[in-house]
Amino acid sequence: MQIKLGDINRLSVVKQVPFGYYLDGGRLHGEILLPQNEVLGNVAVGDDLDVFLYLDQEERLIATMRQPLARVGDFAYLEVAWVNNFGAFLNWGLLKDLFVPFREQKMKMVKGQSYIVHIHLDEESSRIMASAKVERYLSSGYVPYHKGDKAEALIWQKTELGFKVILDNQWAGLLYDSQVFRQLHTGDRVTVYINKVRPDGKIDVTLSRQGQEGVTDFSDILLAYLQDNNGFCHLGDKSPSEEIAQVFNVSKKVFKKAIGDLYKKRLITISEDGLHLV
Repeated sequence: MQIKLGDINRLSVVKQVPFGYYLDGGRLHGEILLPQNEVLGNVAVGDDLDVFLYLDQEERLIATMRQPLARVGDFAYLEVAWVNNFGAFLNWGLLKDLFVPFREQKMKMVKGQSYIVHIHLDEESSRIMASAKVERYLSSGYVPYHKGDKAEALIWQKTELGFKVILDNQWAGLLYDSQVFRQLHTGDRVTVYINKVRPDGKIDVTLSRQGQEGVTDFSDILLAYLQDNNGFCHLGDKSPSEEIAQVFNVSKKVFKKAIGDLYKKRLITISEDGLHLV
């Protein structure tokens, strides 16, 4: 049986005790305690449970049915719960906070502030730790993306060009300001589309599909908006870009192409006061 520390494991309940349950950890780990205060719902001997495994205050393997905010191998945006002379401790949704030693901090972390970190197993101690030096944990080399591919992105940090993002929990990417039509903040998770993979491996992304496919996608959104608003939209091809972005989170260029697409299909009419559903 392979036990994954810092991850979800499916284990069988083998014994009930006054203070919780013991789970089968195999020959290597023996019985693993699931404390009563970590139990959610009804549990009985013989049940197979999906539990998260981590180390308690005494560095013993322990199980919980609670879902942490992140697992080993993840990048996450977590808040500092407290600090001491050894480092900072992040709230990740479990009773024991997640440790970030000073050597893994870019700057001294402050209680109440949140930071992008990577969760990993420390090679020396085998403890679950976090690091704010996330660059070292990003993938390099061959990039598996192609133009138009969809990816899930974690907003990493603001730059002069736009936003650095972490793609699919693995790759660094850049979302240019010119492609942003809504408020974004560090820690936000958004769906993006690959716009370009540069020869040096750098990845440019957008918040919406590019080309005709993107226009078709937004045409469906605009049509649904009209259907949900009594067949009327007060915006038109002469409306300010800022107002279009505020309502639909797209550029004026995409909006105008979608209008043309729906007009050619004879699904809308265009008047001075806006768009009307046929």
